[in-house]
Amino acid sequence: MITDLTPMRRRPKPRPSADPTLAPRYQDLLDRITAASHTSIGFPAGRGIDYRPLAPLLGALLNHVGDPWSNGTYPSHAKHIERDVLTYFARLFRAPADWSGYVTSGGTEGNHYGLWLGRTRLPNAIAYHSSAAHYSVPKAEHLLNLPSVTVATTPTGKIDYTDLHRQATRHRSRPAIVTATIGTTMTEAVDDLARIHETLDAAGIHHRYIHSDAALAGVPLAVTPKRPAFDLADGADSISISGHKFFGTPLVCGVVLTRRGPANLPAPIRYTGAPDTTISGSRNGLGAVMLAHALDVLGPSGISARTQQARNIADYACQQLSAINWPHWRHPNAFTIMLREPPPDVRNRWYLPAADGWSHIICMPGVNTGQIDALARDLA
Repeated sequence: MITDLTPMRRRPKPRPSADPTLAPRYQDLLDRITAASHTSIGFPAGRGIDYRPLAPLLGALLNHVGDPWSNGTYPSHAKHIERDVLTYFARLFRAPADWSGYVTSGGTEGNHYGLWLGRTRLPNAIAYHSSAAHYSVPKAEHLLNLPSVTVATTPTGKIDYTDLHRQATRHRSRPAIVTATIGTTMTEAVDDLARIHETLDAAGIHHRYIHSDAALAGVPLAVTPKRPAFDLADGADSISISGHKFFGTPLVCGVVLTRRGPANLPAPIRYTGAPDTTISGSRNGLGAVMLAHALDVLGPSGISARTQQARNIADYACQQLSAINWPHWRHPNAFTIMLREPPPDVRNRWYLPAADGWSHIICMPGVNTGQIDALARDLA
């Protein structure tokens, strides 16, 4: 058991509001992250769903060993709940009948898995990603020993299809693995899968694999009328999302789905009794349980309402920035608002990243008008 290591002579007196069951250093941690939550609007972490009803499960190890469709021999799991979660997202992202997937440790693992499948099916391929792709994409390409090409982006962060055509034409004799970003980290730009396929057609590349990194914007775009082409019905071979962004799960997790399962399912491992079709092997079952809880709490109408509420806050933020004449812009339907880089003290208080003279706020579910008003006052 880990005990409180604070020396007795330095141990502070309990605060009136402190939880007597928490050691001081953990109470300090709780105080710090609680205080930071009031001004943390520069990174994509949703709030507003209460996960505390799941607290009794913290006393059990939920180990999802290997493939979610095989229970295996280890009894302490919730794979039946994971399968429900996967089936929901398969419908949301319009998967074909023979889809496959699993609950991951987050978007990075989802990207790694998608690129691994692409390399498995097209071992001689060149990997392409935009300069605005998530940093996990070139990392996964390096780990997989995939030769890769970085494609330029437009000023707003979308992949430059002209440069993609130029780069792909140079390597037209080899298959292509392309990562499309559905909500870039800085501007929330969305790459169009239909345009990517058209570009590869024009470059003469017919053997291809497209992975859709939809960690940030996949869920809200899926419930948006006139949405862009980004999911499995639009030509993605795999798609990954994050659970801790839109749903604000207190455990970092995600989902990856593919258009079809492995061509040859591995034999069950004797020790676990389940085939291992995943990157991580043993997986934290709490991620699946938390996603199931979020889906139960929200329901389909709640996901749409949560999306619209966040966009309404983004609209409000743009109005407040206009009122103080602070330069800003925003992609249609985005939670993210780009704004001219504020002074360091404002950026530090509101935890705002910055690059090339611009910063951003992300109006994730849970951000409210009071926070926007306070930021506008600081900027003014």
